[in-house]
Amino acid sequence: MTVLDAGCGYGRNLVHLLRAGCDVFALDASPEGVEHVRKLAAILAPQLPAENFRVGAIEKMPFSDGFADVAICNSVLHFARDEQHFLAMVTELWRVLRPGGMLFCRLGSRIGMDFERVRGHIYRIGDGSEWFLVDEPVLLDMTRQMKGVLVDPLKTTIVQDYRCMTTWVLRKPLGPPSP
Repeated sequence: MTVLDAGCGYGRNLVHLLRAGCDVFALDASPEGVEHVRKLAAILAPQLPAENFRVGAIEKMPFSDGFADVAICNSVLHFARDEQHFLAMVTELWRVLRPGGMLFCRLGSRIGMDFERVRGHIYRIGDGSEWFLVDEPVLLDMTRQMKGVLVDPLKTTIVQDYRCMTTWVLRKPLGPPSP
């Protein structure tokens, strides 16, 4: 299985996948994070080339269309600068996913708590930082627009009256049959 962790940070989501023998790819804007993931992979999955782990932006990934069976984007999308940036990241995640593949996103949301709106979809959360937050109608509308299928209902966790984190898990529809 080919798995992409988009916004991998220091690889906290990859340990099990590397040990399980998945063909893991990862991308992050942090060179230090990517270097850490390369070292982690060298220990847990030495057969994987270091080039699988790249520095880059989610909204412009260097991977081919439909190459991943699973794309993970955990705790990243709420750092979007604005709606255009958010949509660009989601569009890229969907692009690199193969037909029938699964997209797993965990992102900040307004589901379950009210926050002070700063502008557009940018809200001030409990610690005073500003996050791009979505709600249920936004995620369900995007799911329909992408013709995705919810693998699981939206689930939200309220984190100590500080923020809300929602899981959004979609399956990309299969393409038309080959001739």
